[in-house]
Amino acid sequence: MHRYVAVAALTTLLAGAPTMSYAVSRGETAHGTSVAVATATATAVKKAPTPRIVEPGERVVGAPGFELWLTAEGKHWVEPDIPDFPQFRSVVDGNIDLSQPGVSMQAGGFEGRYYLSGLYYGGRGTASRVVIETDAGPVRGKLIELAGKPGWGVWYATTAIPADADEDFLGSVTVYNTRGRVYAQLPRF
Repeated sequence: MHRYVAVAALTTLLAGAPTMSYAVSRGETAHGTSVAVATATATAVKKAPTPRIVEPGERVVGAPGFELWLTAEGKHWVEPDIPDFPQFRSVVDGNIDLSQPGVSMQAGGFEGRYYLSGLYYGGRGTASRVVIETDAGPVRGKLIELAGKPGWGVWYATTAIPADADEDFLGSVTVYNTRGRVYAQLPRF
């Protein structure tokens, strides 16, 4: 009975983390199970997230009306204020150098929210997380990539637009790798 309770507790504790399994050998005590659960939890917490892998053309909903999808040619997206006008940012037209670290930003505002997204590319290691600095504080976004090693991916986020925001509200965009180091950065512009 204890072993099933421990596994259920571990599953509940790690909701949203990669699926793990744990088996208790015959004769193991509840104390041994607690140590194993604590060790498994510590290991799961230390593992850095990686981008969500998507199929070409698979739509990702960043917020109601804000959708993104990737193709081998680049990033496509729609925003709530212009849902019938897909936008596109190419990775093959020669405007970016995939061999050098870089980040781009596209920002659209609608009904008190910013819809933010951009490309990231050329960094060392595996991209893990993105932070967008704003005058109201940091905003954490999400990352998506195509399968394989395309050498680029897309970040996206949304944030409220404060009533007193000016044109300098949005700041730098930093993508970090799984080791916590800067993968690529767009400085405040």
